Amino acid sequence: MQKTYYDPADLKKFGKISEWNQELGDKFFDYYSTVFEEGALSAREKSLIALAVAHTEQCPYCIDAYTKDGLQRGITKEEMMEALHVGAAIKSGATLVHGVQMMNKVNKLEM
Repeated sequence: MQKTYYDPADLKKFGKISEWNQELGDKFFDYYSTVFEEGALSAREKSLIALAVAHTEQCPYCIDAYTKDGLQRGITKEEMMEALHVGAAIKSGATLVHGVQMMNKVNKLEM
């Protein structure tokens, strides 16, 4: 078995983050579970969003979790890949639009 920095087995330990601060951990998990309940968006849609965000945040645990969750919800590999491209486009667009800050700074310094 290949060793990696991120141990896939650690995903199962996620619930243990409350051990060192039960109050805040409980608040987080209450919030987290509420966010993923059916609402204006379906659980399926939320899973697809979570998968795209997991990739833009580059969280291997979240990628594993929401890939599995998405498959269980009937999300196809084509839908998953399209969601990733949406996330990548937004992430790269956000990076590029911040170039305006650089341009503004250069213009100000050149005055």
